[in-house]
Amino acid sequence: MSRCHTLALSLVALTAFLPGPLTAQSPQPETRPHPKRVLAWGDTLTAFQHDSISHALATMERLGHESGAYEMYIRTDSQWITRQPVPAPARNARNLNDFDAIFYFGTGDNLNAQQKKDLMSFIKEDGKGFIGAHTGDDAFFDWPEFLEMIGGYFDGHPWSSFDAPIVIEDPAFPAMKHFPPRFSLKDEIYQHKDFSRSKVHVLASLDSTKLDYTKPNIHREDKDFPVAWAKMYGKGRVFYSTFGHAPETWDDPQIQKMYFEATRWALRLTGDDVTPGNAAPRK
Repeated sequence: MSRCHTLALSLVALTAFLPGPLTAQSPQPETRPHPKRVLAWGDTLTAFQHDSISHALATMERLGHESGAYEMYIRTDSQWITRQPVPAPARNARNLNDFDAIFYFGTGDNLNAQQKKDLMSFIKEDGKGFIGAHTGDDAFFDWPEFLEMIGGYFDGHPWSSFDAPIVIEDPAFPAMKHFPPRFSLKDEIYQHKDFSRSKVHVLASLDSTKLDYTKPNIHREDKDFPVAWAKMYGKGRVFYSTFGHAPETWDDPQIQKMYFEATRWALRLTGDDVTPGNAAPRK
């Protein structure tokens, strides 16, 4: 028997002990749903230049990355606030179609009419999320749809940064569960105009019995000063909080957890839709 014949017979015998085709036995890549995507919109073009913007967005990106709850893309311009193709020379550009929520820390008005239409449709019709941090309601004062979506406008900060006495109004809400019923937090607290409890679900507010009313420019005669609320805008979930003026605020584990859980809620990863109209707590 020739050497070639012997080698061929050996190979036949060896294959008898091997499994089927390699392609059938190769492990298939595990298919997992793509993590939610959040567009961090930190407007540094028209915004008051808060020193905390960079640290805030970096903190939120880290929390999403470490937890695996979401991927965050940080932008300091408004180019991606659109459903239209981003024009050249931009390459590898995204738009609102690529995201599930917006984390907004900005002010001013730097969107054109089509961008405004696309943003409202993103939330209202598509049911995507919007999380406003600190200056999130200090923007678009001539855009009624933005007011309807966010729930109120910035109207000054009479006490500037101070040890704010906080009352939690809805301890069952995902972003409030970790707070004690009452606590103090040093931060710059906004008062709000064009705000009504009939249109939002208040989550936390200042304890009105512990405020200094000798300060100038206190405009709310009802002494109602919410510091966080949630609401629905069409199909979309919206969260806003005044917390986050200083960089060190974003190092506070309680504030980190609040915004993280608020983002998860806006992404519909946790919690239920909310209804407006909760009454102010008794002090």
